[in-house]
Amino acid sequence: MEWILKYSEDAYKDLESLDNSQQKLVIKAIRKVLENPLPKNEGGYGKPLENQSGIKLAGLLKIKLLKIGIRVVYKIERKDGVMEIIVISVRDDKKVYKTAQKRIEKTPPSVKRSF
Repeated sequence: MEWILKYSEDAYKDLESLDNSQQKLVIKAIRKVLENPLPKNEGGYGKPLENQSGIKLAGLLKIKLLKIGIRVVYKIERKDGVMEIIVISVRDDKKVYKTAQKRIEKTPPSVKRSF
């Protein structure tokens, strides 16, 4: 299956706010995961998130870029074959996950963009 990549407006801004070298690494990681964004237990590259400490994350997945300390949180829409990026942020305690929850709750329209 060929997946469609979408960014929420906020996630697109997150990506633009990174410096050029960070952007390249994040885009490379997203493209790799886009090949199969399903959870690892289904043969994909995604790392499933779970609800934790009052933060509702079930159904979301993450990409960890350990060397630069950035997390990408995304969701997949299996029916439409869409991988939607929700947040791209520096891992700072649980800030990235709290931001993801807030963005999911307000459900902004996503846009199809490519880098």
